[in-house]
Amino acid sequence: MKICFLLQRRFAYIGHRMAVILNKKYGVEEFCGYTSLLSSYQFLKSQKDINYTGLILDEEIFDRYKDEKLDIEYIKNFEKDYGLPNLWTYICSDRVVRYGQLVREYPHDTSSYSHEEMLRIFQVISKSVVEFLDKEKPDCIFISVVGSIASLLLYQVAKKRDIKILIPDTAHIGNKYFLSECYDSSTYLNESFKLFKQGQISAADAHYRKQAMDFLKQFQEKPQYYFSNSGAYSAFNTAVSLSSHFRFFSPAGLYRSLRWMWRQNKEFIQGGFRNYYTTIKPWNEWWDKLNRKMRILIRYRNLYDQFNLEEDFVYFPLQSEPEAHPMLNAPIFLDQVWTAKQLARSLPVHYKLYVKDHPAMFGFRRRSYYQELKKIPNVRLIDPAMDSLKLISHSKLVATIIGTAGFEAALLKKPVISFGKISYNLLSSVKRCDNIEDLPILIKNQIENFRYNEKDTLDFLAALFKESVDVDLNKLWNLEGGRIENRKTDELAPLADLIAEKLNLNLSK
Repeated sequence: MKICFLLQRRFAYIGHRMAVILNKKYGVEEFCGYTSLLSSYQFLKSQKDINYTGLILDEEIFDRYKDEKLDIEYIKNFEKDYGLPNLWTYICSDRVVRYGQLVREYPHDTSSYSHEEMLRIFQVISKSVVEFLDKEKPDCIFISVVGSIASLLLYQVAKKRDIKILIPDTAHIGNKYFLSECYDSSTYLNESFKLFKQGQISAADAHYRKQAMDFLKQFQEKPQYYFSNSGAYSAFNTAVSLSSHFRFFSPAGLYRSLRWMWRQNKEFIQGGFRNYYTTIKPWNEWWDKLNRKMRILIRYRNLYDQFNLEEDFVYFPLQSEPEAHPMLNAPIFLDQVWTAKQLARSLPVHYKLYVKDHPAMFGFRRRSYYQELKKIPNVRLIDPAMDSLKLISHSKLVATIIGTAGFEAALLKKPVISFGKISYNLLSSVKRCDNIEDLPILIKNQIENFRYNEKDTLDFLAALFKESVDVDLNKLWNLEGGRIENRKTDELAPLADLIAEKLNLNLSK
């Protein structure tokens, strides 16, 4: 057994730790990795726990495009073999290459590369991915997230070669994660859900049904956000607080800000990675943060509307941007203002559309973004500090791209319309809209003919509990530098065990 890890940015430390567990606990001896940061690459080269048979650095591969001669015939042939149906899906999934984001803060959306440069970038990365897989011949690839040219290429080439793929996805309950073989569908969850629906479960799995019943009862009696137990999301509670954004005016805040700026400059000058394409230039970061603080200072309060319990409304929470999942699994609906316009004109004429931004986006969007939403006659713009669960509870329907609000609404017996590929689309209370012309009739049917199916919900939850494990991946991923190798408790063991289960690995003697 040989396992390849996509060791994307700080996930390199998590992936490496899981490789150590799989080696010691299950006897897996061969690993290879596709890394994206020089610091991660250097760490993996210097560590002594695992002898990787092959490691390649995305930053170095990317840099070759400058000297690469564009081969249109190669591009055409590759498109025939691996097109989805063309190669734009790969390029548009890469937020840095296509939109200039991640190296610049949202709402920046201008690429630094021309059309020809994008093709040359794709050319060098695709050649390297194919060469890497030809040489390493892994039995399985663990992909932390599909959100770049390289990750989508690894996924698609591996699929064509029948190499097993494992991708983690959130279960939207506590810190639970499950695995799938596809980025756009929940393969193992689908199979378990089908078995629970048909009543084909073993005695050993019966307790998942009881677990589902207890969870659903508790959630409906006292709804709580799925991330309420995770420290990684605690910032959401203060994301819309003005005081939290202007603490740097205090003496201690000024000291921390100046210290941070000094460290950023030092790392940029001495780090050896300042010319890499994913490196954030300090002056751009300072400028973007200053602009965000100015937008917060100007404030948005005069744009918000009041929540009115007396009127019928559909709730449409906006997604955080930029996010890899919507870019791949709901590309048609990425323009959320456009989607809101389509929703508003598809509602019964007396309905309002309540639009609330994600708390994490507070300060990132320009006032003009919200003003465009305010032009829609039947739209009410809701303060992002407003309790989303309260809005769900009083709505007639919840519409979402692929947000967690759709899952929460389904658990609260509300009809849901989703615009992308997401695990909870399996629920009968959720209808997916993939053709905008069908939206008016879809809304009409969901409002007038909706019937809540509790058995369906319990079967889905039971399958979710069966297929998922508790691991606070967000918290571990966001640790300073991503370094977790020195932590006393092995919090990644459940996820490594789940990988072993899906690969049919036995405990090492």
